[in-house]
Amino acid sequence: MPIIVRIDVELARRKMSVGEFAERVGLTPANVSVLKNGRAKAIRFSTLDAMCRVLECQPGDILEFVDEE
Repeated sequence: MPIIVRIDVELARRKMSVGEFAERVGLTPANVSVLKNGRAKAIRFSTLDAMCRVLECQPGDILEFVDEE
């Protein structure tokens, strides 16, 4: 998939656990894992908004497009 989710990088920078992040965003740890491992097919803008607020970052800090060609 050409979209890479870099939640793990941002969590490491902030020394935040997946459990704490999930609770603060309003997701289950299992759903955070799905996002982290690149298995998600879609993400709601409201979830992306919550993630950016919790991590104090921009969407481009956690989502990256990689051309597969």
